[in-house]
Amino acid sequence: METHHFHFKTRRHNYPQVVCANHRVTTSKSNVNPSVLRLHNYGNPTADLAKERAVSADETKRPSTGKFGRFGGKFVPETLISCLEQLEVVFHQVLQDPEFQEELSTALNDYVGRETPLYYAERLTAHYKAQNMGRGPDIYIKREDLAHCGAHKMNNALAQAMIAKRMGLTAVVAATGAGQHGVATASACAKLGLSCTIFMSAADMEKQPSNVDLMTLLGAKVEPVRPTAGSFKDATSDSIRDWTEKLGEVYYLAGTAVGPHPCPTMVREFQSVIGRETRRQAAEKWGGTPDAVVACVGSGSNALGIFHEFVRDPTVRLIGVEAAGFGLNTGKHAATLAAGEVGVYHGAMSYLLQDEEGQITCPHSVGVGMEYPGVAPELSFLKETGRMEFYSASDEEAVEAYRRVARLEGILPALEASHAFAYLEKLCPTMPDGAKIIISCSGRGEKDTETVFNYPIS
Repeated sequence: METHHFHFKTRRHNYPQVVCANHRVTTSKSNVNPSVLRLHNYGNPTADLAKERAVSADETKRPSTGKFGRFGGKFVPETLISCLEQLEVVFHQVLQDPEFQEELSTALNDYVGRETPLYYAERLTAHYKAQNMGRGPDIYIKREDLAHCGAHKMNNALAQAMIAKRMGLTAVVAATGAGQHGVATASACAKLGLSCTIFMSAADMEKQPSNVDLMTLLGAKVEPVRPTAGSFKDATSDSIRDWTEKLGEVYYLAGTAVGPHPCPTMVREFQSVIGRETRRQAAEKWGGTPDAVVACVGSGSNALGIFHEFVRDPTVRLIGVEAAGFGLNTGKHAATLAAGEVGVYHGAMSYLLQDEEGQITCPHSVGVGMEYPGVAPELSFLKETGRMEFYSASDEEAVEAYRRVARLEGILPALEASHAFAYLEKLCPTMPDGAKIIISCSGRGEKDTETVFNYPIS
């Protein structure tokens, strides 16, 4: 049974029950058969995309719970249920609307700059082969840093801004951590003539002043979230609170695959263009699929964007790299899948970082875009089924990887993406000669140059 509550704290639990504040949500722990993946659009890997998206008229009118196994759902106040159900109906409609899809495709090509390249990192490949007697994998980089505004965030921001306009709304509210989603949302709103308010923690504003300036230049109002010790989770709370106070007037533009259904599914759907391009590009370059796809995992939009296309293909390893911060044993990290427990936060059930009393703890990462105490319900499900592998990289390892990629390839990856590059140190020695690894470079790292310059070298 699912009770609709918006934002309540979680307590540690022993299965079969999860206790959330004074509200109990029954669940059960079981070994999930991988075949259940088919229930979540993970069927035939060669199925036509249009056929996958086919939804009958009756289905678009019937609200769903948005569950991935026991994860996800809509744990929100009753006042939000009808709003979310309306959004879900519109979402399914635009997936079937040729006019909307044509408009989106044109904008992704001509405005965002898709498709982004799949780049062979020759010198990075040689670097790791030199450490293993000339043998090792070939490394390719999916260059989302070359998309408009410098990150993958634009794919989803543009599509959702178009939905807001279709719904007749003229104002958008969003939250951002590192600022990339904020810049993308501000850009999309400027393009479509929508007003835009971005919530960002005061601490992150100090770390990313260039992105704050860009949002302002693009016409957005940037609302600082206090206290200064706050982070992306606090900005998210304030943005959703603002949205609930103005229902029917503003559109909440989710930037990552968390929150109540249908927000996580929408973000994943609009980011999955990354994986579809990657599959096609791999077939063109070497006539096959990658042996491994590696992506950083903060809350999940980048990882799901490239992973989703390959979830149904068991020959492709899917590797997510979380932020170990100062170390998993220090409590100063953002490795939710490695160290979290199941609970409800921001309207959905997923793995969360929480203390002994069930209070949400403050995550830490040198890549501020990874500082969120939860993770996408879909990634939580894929962890539980064993389909994805999850590892972590420390702040120091991420900074070292940033410098390494810069000097060997002339590419400045965002510190968030640098966590994925850092895992090559451990992954490459285990891969056979000629294996193909694809790293998702989720964004560019000019915003992080000051942090990298000032980071102490051990």
